[in-house]
Amino acid sequence: MKNRCLVEPDLKFIDAIKKAGGDSLKKCIQCASCTVVCKLSPDLQPFPRKEMLYAGWGLKDRLVGNPDIWLCYNCGDCSDLCPRQAMPGDTLGAIRRLSIKEYSKPSAIHRLFDDPRYLPVLFILPALIITAVGLSTGLLNLQHDGGPIVYARFFPVSLIEIIFIPLPILTGLILFIGIRKMLADMQANFFYRGLSNDTPVEPVAFLKTLVTTLPEIIKHEKFATCTQNRGRKLSHMLVSFSYLNLALVAGTFVFALYILDSHGPYSQLNPIKIFANLSGIALIAGSLMLIKDRLKSHQEQSFYFDWYLLGLSLFLGITGMITQFLRLADRPEMAIAIYFIHLVLVFNLIAFLPYSKLAHFIYRTVAVTYSAYARKEQR
Repeated sequence: MKNRCLVEPDLKFIDAIKKAGGDSLKKCIQCASCTVVCKLSPDLQPFPRKEMLYAGWGLKDRLVGNPDIWLCYNCGDCSDLCPRQAMPGDTLGAIRRLSIKEYSKPSAIHRLFDDPRYLPVLFILPALIITAVGLSTGLLNLQHDGGPIVYARFFPVSLIEIIFIPLPILTGLILFIGIRKMLADMQANFFYRGLSNDTPVEPVAFLKTLVTTLPEIIKHEKFATCTQNRGRKLSHMLVSFSYLNLALVAGTFVFALYILDSHGPYSQLNPIKIFANLSGIALIAGSLMLIKDRLKSHQEQSFYFDWYLLGLSLFLGITGMITQFLRLADRPEMAIAIYFIHLVLVFNLIAFLPYSKLAHFIYRTVAVTYSAYARKEQR
C-alpha cells in the first residue's frame, strides 16, 4: 500500500499568485506541453509542469523555496504553445515575485510596489530624506555664486557620505538575511525531493560554484535558447551591463577621491568618463528596447511592478546625461534641479533594490548557483 500524503491547499496563496499575474493557472490540464517545449527545463524533475500543479493546489512550501522557478527566464515559449493558454510563464513570474516578498523584509515595503497609487511615495520619501539631512547638517547649498558648475559645491561630499554610505550597507544587510533564508529553503526543498542531503550549504563550495556560474549568467547564455523572445537578450544585456559598469565607475571615482585625492569634475576625455557616458547611453537604449518589447507583447502580462523598474532605469540614464549637458552649458538653476532629481532616483534604486524587480539579479543568481552547487554535490 502506498504512503498517504495529506495536501492542505493554501487558498490565500493561490489568490496571491492570481493577483501577481498568474490568473490563468487554473486553465492548466497538466498536459506537460510546457515542459516539453522548454529548452531550459532539466531532465531530472523538469519544470514548469510540476510548478503549475503546485500553484493550482496552493502548495506554497513547494514553490517559494524552489530554485527551479528562477531557472525560467520567461521567454514565452511555454505560454505561446500552451493549448489551454494557461500561461505558465506568467505563473512562474508571479511566483518569483511572491518569492521576493518572502525573502526581502520588512514585508510592508512591498505594498509600495503592489499599487501604483504609492508611486509618488517612492520618490517623495528619498527627496525628503536628502533635503532633511542636507538642511539639518547645513551642508545643502542650492545657491550658485558664479564660476564653473561643480555639483560638490551644492551637494558636498560630506552630505553624500552621510546618506549614501549607510544606505547600501542597510540594503546589503537586508539582502544577506534574505539570501540566507532562501538558501536554507532551497536546501530543504531539494532534500524533500531527494536531490540533496540534509546538511547546510557549504559556504566555500557555494562561492566556488558562484565564480564558475557567473560568466554564464553575465553573458545571458540562457536567453539564446529562447524562441519567441530571443531578441530580448540584447536589451537585457545592455541594461545589466550598464548597471554593473556604472557601479564600477562609481567605485573608481571613490578610489580617485579618497586614495588619489583627485576631485571632479573630470574632463569629458577622461577614459573613465567616456566609459561612464557609454554606459549611460546603453542604459537608456536598453530601457527603451525593453519598454518597446513590453508594449508590443500580446502574450506576456505587464504590471506596475515591471514598469517601475523600466521607468526608473530610463530616467536614471536620462537625468545622468542631462546633468552633464547642463553643467557644460553653464545652466546652474536647471543643473542643480536635475542633479537633485538624479540623486533621488539613485537613492530609490539602492534603497528599494531588495523589493523591486531588480532583486531578480540577486535572487536568480543565488538560485542558479545553488542548482549548479546541488548537482556537484550529487556526484
